[in-house]
Amino acid sequence: MSYKPDGYNSASPYLMVRDANATLGFLEAAFGATRLRVIPGEGDKGIMHAEALVDDTVIMMGEMPESTEAHVHVYVAEAEAAFARALAAGGTEVQPLTDKGDGDLRGGVRDANGVTWWISRQLE
Repeated sequence: MSYKPDGYNSASPYLMVRDANATLGFLEAAFGATRLRVIPGEGDKGIMHAEALVDDTVIMMGEMPESTEAHVHVYVAEAEAAFARALAAGGTEVQPLTDKGDGDLRGGVRDANGVTWWISRQLE
């Protein structure tokens, strides 16, 4: 028996958000995420715990009415396309895709829960 589920990474970001369905939908639209587990809250109110697979990383989340600001950095093969999809999914641009001289093209998009997703790819 394995110490973790098959296909899961050893460390996963865990987000506390007001509306987990909104973040799950954003991840699916922007990054092609796959929902892994969604556990409803007590009395089927909201979501107690949810997980989504983005490429090789599991992102976990739970709902909390007064969630705190969070930031997640995501490397993707086509940053321009993912950035456009994130905006089309209802995200708000925090920073346009920019080469700031650190070897990455990176831009930020804030989702409906206030999570900022830093979308990036390495430059040649």
